[in-house]
Amino acid sequence: MTTNRSQRFDAVVVGGGPNGLAAAIEIARAGPSVALYEAAMTVGGGSRSAELSLPGFVHDVCSSIHTFGRTSPFFAGVNLEARGLRWIDAPVPLGHPLDDGTAVLVRGGVERTAAGLGADAGAYRRLFDPLVDQWETLLPDLLAPFHVPMSPTRAVHLARFGLVGVRSATNVARRFRGDRARALFAGVTAHSIIGLTEPASAAAGVVLLAAAHADGWPFPEGGAGRVPELLAAELRDLGGEIVVERRIGAYDDLPDHRVAVFDTAPRHLAAISGDRLPAGYRSRLERFRHGAGVFKLDLAIEGPIPWTAGELAEAGTVHLGGTLEEIVRSEALVAKGREPDRPFVLLTQASLFDRTRAPEGRNTVWTYCHVPNGSTADMTEPILRQIERFAPGFRGRILATVATGPAQIEAYNTNNVGGDIAGGRLDLGQLFTRPTRRFIDPYATPNRSIFLGSASTPPGGGVHGMCGFHAAQSALRRLG
Repeated sequence: MTTNRSQRFDAVVVGGGPNGLAAAIEIARAGPSVALYEAAMTVGGGSRSAELSLPGFVHDVCSSIHTFGRTSPFFAGVNLEARGLRWIDAPVPLGHPLDDGTAVLVRGGVERTAAGLGADAGAYRRLFDPLVDQWETLLPDLLAPFHVPMSPTRAVHLARFGLVGVRSATNVARRFRGDRARALFAGVTAHSIIGLTEPASAAAGVVLLAAAHADGWPFPEGGAGRVPELLAAELRDLGGEIVVERRIGAYDDLPDHRVAVFDTAPRHLAAISGDRLPAGYRSRLERFRHGAGVFKLDLAIEGPIPWTAGELAEAGTVHLGGTLEEIVRSEALVAKGREPDRPFVLLTQASLFDRTRAPEGRNTVWTYCHVPNGSTADMTEPILRQIERFAPGFRGRILATVATGPAQIEAYNTNNVGGDIAGGRLDLGQLFTRPTRRFIDPYATPNRSIFLGSASTPPGGGVHGMCGFHAAQSALRRLG
């Protein structure tokens, strides 16, 4: 669909990732007219799928597991299942192999997982039982900008989480005595993509493990691209317009409008808006700190991965990194700007449970490791060595390999500056100040018509749509 410069809309949205789509849908639901602009051929941003390796092998280009796909307040309100989306749950949401040939498994509720942690079972239950018990009331506050809930009960629950989340992963891990619980916690906290000795590095691990116990780590049948495909259908049914293959390089490229919501990196908002934003604010946007990048492999293989720990055949996600100490070393090197020889590796094997993704008897493997922002190192061999370490004979099953480094990741999605897939470094300095120190409304800018709703705003990266959702609420207040 083509929208010309002479048209007028109440709202325009720049960027068609999950957050941009969420913003446009929320605005359209309220009644104002809205048009969304996406530079690529299709909407999706960090949630797309494609035959990257061989014909018939469907790979998730960016995101794969949708931790908040069913529980995010935005997705819960859209009800994509009614449009045909089917969520798939692996029998084991997460597995973490160790060098003794066993694996730590997250199985359903806290009790079942704790049973596999030996002497640390009690400590694990004490940490996660309160979070999971209050998950439905706690999650909306976690997926929101910094605030104090009006409800005293909710405020207490959020404070309890905060007392743990602001600590370092290594500090929280001290409550566990054995390698199994410590390794499991380290692997999940490494999703923060910062050093595990840094303050607030525990937050990601606590949230993601609680989510695994509360609702699993689901993924969409047919690939991650199904989510934006159905969100686009929802937006069109609400009367919204979608314009693809239209890159907005300057503010004057937009049609006449009352408000604009940007699903972009802060520096891109500064560049596009120009002098419509004060120089000081633009400077703060340009100084926004992006985090480590990723190096990704997409593999087509014959048969399944030959794990030494056979129970990993039931796991949707597998973390490869060994002990807590090994993962801490790997992430510390990345934080210092160096590529680790033994990187922490994240891997998903969705095609084991979703046979729409690969030919019979064959599978796709989605895997990546963390590298310094903008790294040019080829991490193919280090990643394959880590997989082979826990699955001897894996290399012999590879049919095709597609490697994607930070520069290619950014070229594919310009929001991923230097390969940063998290929308900015999630350290203590930016955990509550994304993208700048505007605590009352972090989505608004000094220009009352311009809003930011990308992963560089609270609550940060992940396919949950809540950054765009909150930005839309802010824009709607401006629209009255």
